[in-house]
Amino acid sequence: MLSSGSNPPSLRSRLARHVLLPVALSWVLGSVVLLIVGNHFAAQAFDRALLDDAYAIAAQVRKSGDALVLELTPQEVSTLLFDQSETLYFSVFDTSGRLVAGSPGLPAPQLPPGAAHEFADAVLDGASVRRVSLRRDEASPFTVVMAQTTASRTQLLQRLIGYSAMVQLWLLATLAWWLSRIIEHDLRPLTQLQQAMEQRDAGDLAPLPAELTQGATTQDVRRLGDALDSLLTRLAASLAAQREFAGNVAHELRTPLAGIRAQAHYALAQENPQAWRAELEGIVLAEERASRLIDQLLALARAGEGSAGLHSEAIALDALVRDVVLRYLRKADALGVDFGAEGLEDSVVVRGDPALIEGMLNNLIDNALRYGRGEPARVTVAIEREPGFATLAVTDNGPGLQVSEVDALTQRWAQGAQGQRLGEGAGLGLSIVQRYAALLDAQFVLQPAPSGKGLRASVRFRL
Repeated sequence: MLSSGSNPPSLRSRLARHVLLPVALSWVLGSVVLLIVGNHFAAQAFDRALLDDAYAIAAQVRKSGDALVLELTPQEVSTLLFDQSETLYFSVFDTSGRLVAGSPGLPAPQLPPGAAHEFADAVLDGASVRRVSLRRDEASPFTVVMAQTTASRTQLLQRLIGYSAMVQLWLLATLAWWLSRIIEHDLRPLTQLQQAMEQRDAGDLAPLPAELTQGATTQDVRRLGDALDSLLTRLAASLAAQREFAGNVAHELRTPLAGIRAQAHYALAQENPQAWRAELEGIVLAEERASRLIDQLLALARAGEGSAGLHSEAIALDALVRDVVLRYLRKADALGVDFGAEGLEDSVVVRGDPALIEGMLNNLIDNALRYGRGEPARVTVAIEREPGFATLAVTDNGPGLQVSEVDALTQRWAQGAQGQRLGEGAGLGLSIVQRYAALLDAQFVLQPAPSGKGLRASVRFRL
């Protein structure tokens, strides 16, 4: 996390720096390579010309009697060695090192055995010169030494480096300008996206305009826009679920709380303790109904959160069902319901969220206990096995339902004719089970009981 005093660079300048710095380093490296290569080839060209002059002088050396002579007049030597910008020196030495012709200032070199010529740098009359020694192995061997000042080759190398550096600098500046414009152009959709988010009202969760995302020049900006759209959609759904939950709570709790308040006022107006007791019993029942409604609304809110907080794990379904059935035995006995369980002898393991599975079973058993009828009323919880699947079923012998009512009863606030007649519940239980089953990738089915009387509610899990 950046500290409050830090000031990180913009993405544009960071990209430009990351691109231009390697380019500048490449330019410096290229200049060094050019200097080395240019110096090599320039020196090679001048050396070749100097060697040609040495061969030209050697071609005019003749033997006269016992001595060697240069058959060139001073004027011919000046013409042969003419150079507008450089000074040329030459000397001819016999095998004993005696100067035959030329400048006495050039020393007689000793060439390595087998070498026809040799180049070297030297200093003559205080000036730097490039020297070549040429050995001629003829009837009378001799050595020609040619030397030339190096001002021209130095100037040539400087001009080569200067012109190439100017061209490369111009190319570097052009590349920097072009990269800056390209980076700015490619980042413009990101800047527009940032401005659109900054200017948006906090309550505006509508998707971003299509031109901001679909008109992006890169897949990265487009994916960022799609991710923001997805986030806004989830936030809108979450806020809608919160508003719906708040509205449901306010609407559904108003009636039981008003009933409790009315019963309390009525009891306070009475002098007979029997009347107090009757009203207090009514208040207790109303409170139980209100508590159950709150639990269902909270369960519905949790289901509305989707799979964001879903914790999937291996669950022993038989153990979970056994614990829930034991908790409901006392309530079933109080209601006079024959309550039991089947298929818990063997272990059955499914994957899912234990809280969601327990929530489904609680709603199904609570519905069955309230709607169970008959002599006696009977509710059975069973686990049924088949290859690859396990089915958790709750069956009662109540009034059942019509086939046409199945889809409607899994909707929120929907109650069948029997539920409206009983006047209990708010029509949330089966919709909670339906939503939980969808989150667990299970199949929820409502159908008539196998006996033909009552209802069988089942949830089919993958093993």
